[in-house]
Amino acid sequence: MSCKVYAMKNRLFSIFDSQLTRFLFVGGINTLFGYSVYAFLIFINVHFTVAAFISTVLGIVFNFKTTGRLVFKNKDNSLIVKFAAVYGITYLANIVCLYFFHSLSIDLYIAGAVLIVPMGLLSFILNKVLVFRR
Repeated sequence: MSCKVYAMKNRLFSIFDSQLTRFLFVGGINTLFGYSVYAFLIFINVHFTVAAFISTVLGIVFNFKTTGRLVFKNKDNSLIVKFAAVYGITYLANIVCLYFFHSLSIDLYIAGAVLIVPMGLLSFILNKVLVFRR
């Protein structure tokens, strides 16, 4: 294998190995799960605050292991309380933003989708700083 190919291969693996890249990948799976729950609940006419709450609670259970193990390489189950607190913060931020979009008569499906990226970044920062610090 040439030096250029080897260097490119190592760079590709180091990019995939970064915490943020792993977080985005795992977050994509977690988001698909959480948004599907949220959208289904909106579809069956559950109020958006309740839909966001239920999808957040189920997301905490689903996401704790995937984020802890795959992103931050941490298996400490005692961190679930801090992890849940981070989700509480992101839930409140999400509700404030959803309420804002709702007050502008913006479709709640679109509002939920638009908030995926900013809420994901907020979640990553809070998890890195408050929960899975090393």
